Amino acid sequence: MATVIKDATPKPAGPASSRDNADGVRRSSGPGDNRRSSPRGPSDRRPGGQDRRAAEPKLVELPDQITVRDLATLINVSPINVIRELMNNGVMANINQQLDFDTAAIVASGFGYEAKPKQIVVATPSAEQPVIDPATGEAAPGTLSTLRQRLLAKEASDMRERRPPVVTVMGHVDHGKTSLLDAIRRTNVAAGEAGGITQHVGAYQVEHEGRKVTFIDTPGHEAFTAMRARGAQVTDIAVLVVAADDGVMPQTKEAISHAKAAQVPIIVALNKIDKPNANPERVKKELSENGLVPDEWGGDTMVVPVSAKQRKGIDDLLEAILLVAESMDTIRANSARPAIGTIIESELDKSRGPMATVLIQNGTLNLGDAVVVGSVAGKVRAMFDFRGHRVKKATPSMPVSILGLSDVPAAGDILEVVEDERAARALAAQRAATKTREAGPSRATTLDEFFAQAKAGKARKLLLIVKADNDGSLQPIVDSLLRLNTPNAEVSIEIIHRGIGGITEGDVELAVASGAVILGFEVDMDTAARRKADVNKVDIRTYDVIYKLIEDVELALKGMLAPKIVQRTVGVAEVKQTFKISRIGVVAGLIVRSGVAQRNAQVRILRAGKEIYTGKVGSLKRLTEDVQEVRQGFECGLSIEGFGDYKPGDTIEFFVEEEQRPA
Repeated sequence: MATVIKDATPKPAGPASSRDNADGVRRSSGPGDNRRSSPRGPSDRRPGGQDRRAAEPKLVELPDQITVRDLATLINVSPINVIRELMNNGVMANINQQLDFDTAAIVASGFGYEAKPKQIVVATPSAEQPVIDPATGEAAPGTLSTLRQRLLAKEASDMRERRPPVVTVMGHVDHGKTSLLDAIRRTNVAAGEAGGITQHVGAYQVEHEGRKVTFIDTPGHEAFTAMRARGAQVTDIAVLVVAADDGVMPQTKEAISHAKAAQVPIIVALNKIDKPNANPERVKKELSENGLVPDEWGGDTMVVPVSAKQRKGIDDLLEAILLVAESMDTIRANSARPAIGTIIESELDKSRGPMATVLIQNGTLNLGDAVVVGSVAGKVRAMFDFRGHRVKKATPSMPVSILGLSDVPAAGDILEVVEDERAARALAAQRAATKTREAGPSRATTLDEFFAQAKAGKARKLLLIVKADNDGSLQPIVDSLLRLNTPNAEVSIEIIHRGIGGITEGDVELAVASGAVILGFEVDMDTAARRKADVNKVDIRTYDVIYKLIEDVELALKGMLAPKIVQRTVGVAEVKQTFKISRIGVVAGLIVRSGVAQRNAQVRILRAGKEIYTGKVGSLKRLTEDVQEVRQGFECGLSIEGFGDYKPGDTIEFFVEEEQRPA
């Protein structure tokens, strides 16, 4: 609450207050007291009656928001006197009224205190630059790319100790990720878990030869990258599951791209080796073609044959994980400090309230700790391990579910321990206010912005995601783009993912996480991808001529990019029924679901998420009248030039084309 003070001049306390005169004798200053203090000139008093020769004001630390009651306690006066001082300054308040810092500072000055903002003590590895931005709760940017690297860099070398490696399992949907995870933890997910905890916990630990390994059970590599986009990467090692009878599939290639973008080592679990048609050598060849050369072929990627169904090779896989972890000096932490961790998943339990699964990345989380997670505050009132057993503390790399948060945090939010619940609430409120002021989507780099950054010396590499309709088009495009790299060039191109088929939501997630630009050749974009791209301002450019695609990238490198024509969606409607009208043809009866249906817009028709036609609006009617637009929630009739094959349930997107000038 922002309280407005009419007169900011500090005034003396109410009639019942006392003051020390210059001669050191305490005199009453109440009404009717006609005794005179020692003589002094007009210049000896400040405006408002304060004595220049009085003692220097005492310091008091005040938070951004404080109640009248708490302020009175801090400055050791009665709440009634605080309310009286507020009234003297033109503010009517009660004892539970929230005051902002400026108002509280003026009141405190009336009682001889000098106020300064209270510094919220956030648990950080050192007193230097914190790893978490206190205003937003996001991982602070720095020269190191991941939160775990920044945490480690802040710790003294003698405080770093080995912690269990954190592993994410990725791969194609039918290649046996879930079966492999079941085989590793020797449980069946469908049978549920002990302790009455909600079935899917999101992370768990296994032990192999006395050493622990933490597995993150994510829905897919899109979720893996969405978390990394928030600066909250938690993975140390990625295990890529590839079926020996199927080989490298499109989703396998996407998973490789996501893991490489995250800069984590990859171990390949060659699954289904028990099948009669398994062909491990062919799969290894395909892996080599995608940049994962097996170590037995002279590369640096460990390929471990396994059979999740028969539980063969599981110990070998765990041994490989521990071997890779042993070679990485970054898998360390300091358990002797307050905890910092990352939310893996969260939910609102009907009986327990907000629950969150957190992976501790540094320090130790104890029962009763005050925590702040993004803009959510709380106190750890209960902790459960992945089996559902109650625990009193969680050490680095340990996943636990916690109770006691005031709200449900988002996956990827950073949890940190603070000094007390009051500090947690104040910091959470500050972050909530900051997010409200700075509300806006995260932003990926555009071709226009890239040159501006390169010119300012802030960009040296242009990251691209390339999608094409077939391999015959994809390879020439990739080769042509890479030829734009020259030895003496100040900036270079790196293609972080290439693929065949339409632009998907996963492509957009990867672009958001890495700041890449998406280039498409003769491909469509699904509805979910288009919406996510609009929200996150991802630069997606589609072409039907290869040389134009290459030319645009080359011009971006040189800073001579031509204006870009962008499509802006203005409204979305749904076909409810169709009508056949003589001299006009088939007309669709619509209801506008969002935005505005415009007469002068173009339209694209989506059926089951696939675009089937793009054209111009022929007519737009509301009841029997021609109209220029129809707003959300209203029904209308629509005809589209050159199209009449409407089906109930079709989605109609209205869009306009705009010219976007280079930055």
